[in-house]
Amino acid sequence: MPLLSVLDQSPVRSGGTPADAIHESLELAELADRLGYHRYWLAEHHSTPGLGGSSPEVLIGQVAARTSRIRVGAGGVMLQHASALKVAETFRVLETLFPGRIDLGIGRAPGADHLTTLALEDRGGDVSSEWGTERRSAPAAFPRQVADVIGFLRASFPEGHRYGKVIAMPSGPTVPEVWLLGSSDVSAALAAHFGTAFSFAHFINDEGGAPITRGYAAAFRPSPLLSAPRASVAVFVVCADSEAEALRLARSRDLFVVRLYTGRAGPYPSVEEAEAYPYAARELRIVEQARRRTIAGAPAEVRERLRALADAYGVDELVIVTITHDPKARRRSYELLARVFGLGEGAP
Repeated sequence: MPLLSVLDQSPVRSGGTPADAIHESLELAELADRLGYHRYWLAEHHSTPGLGGSSPEVLIGQVAARTSRIRVGAGGVMLQHASALKVAETFRVLETLFPGRIDLGIGRAPGADHLTTLALEDRGGDVSSEWGTERRSAPAAFPRQVADVIGFLRASFPEGHRYGKVIAMPSGPTVPEVWLLGSSDVSAALAAHFGTAFSFAHFINDEGGAPITRGYAAAFRPSPLLSAPRASVAVFVVCADSEAEALRLARSRDLFVVRLYTGRAGPYPSVEEAEAYPYAARELRIVEQARRRTIAGAPAEVRERLRALADAYGVDELVIVTITHDPKARRRSYELLARVFGLGEGAP
């Protein structure tokens, strides 16, 4: 039976506020801890009206303080917006406060649109030319940044490295568990190269994920961080007492994704809003693609589909992303999953 974990994007629902989203994340984390979920990851998004989690490292501290057992981490930190040293020191602080419970998930995507990315990376230079020559090439810099984060966390730079004398504080005997996150083979290859764990974002891309994840395991190089490959798959799930109710609740995602992909991002809509919306032909194609990446149904059906997905990917952990307009329905979905997977029975 695969482990179950949670990825929380702190959704902002229509009729609610971003502050509501943050507090609802804390409530959901406490529930996940009681139910027996393995880890709780918090996402990073910027200037996105429907997703309120802009600072996972702050929320991690709050979630870890309010829970007792569950692992807590970032899913993930968008590394291009921060220095490797700052990320390493932030997560060293968290690991010091909550030893053995902290995960550092690292993402390659910006988690923001073009203009917001400029604002996040503005260091006081001239950005009038938008990307400008002064801005580093994020894709090209990413492998070096990952190597630097690992070097700072472990105080293990090669001899003669330019940062070899820099100490990431507070130093300590343990380090966070490092994961690379992605929806393509790029992050998978880097995770295998650096010897970190890898999580594939099936909820973003459902094509080619199984061979990518299995390829990571085959190419994995043991490291001081991890002696054997460790992989998970993040999947969007809506579980309800009946299949009809689950499919009804999932309609909110149809409209949310359409608005997001057509440049009209807004709060997470209600089912009623989604049912009343007049979808154009192009928008219906977006809905169809999003539904392929969604598992919605009654508990037994969802369990079997999730087991099949884990088998296809060759993983022993599934990271569940669930968003519904009604926070009670969201909590109910996680409760039903925990029950049908027997998480209370010897959960780690």
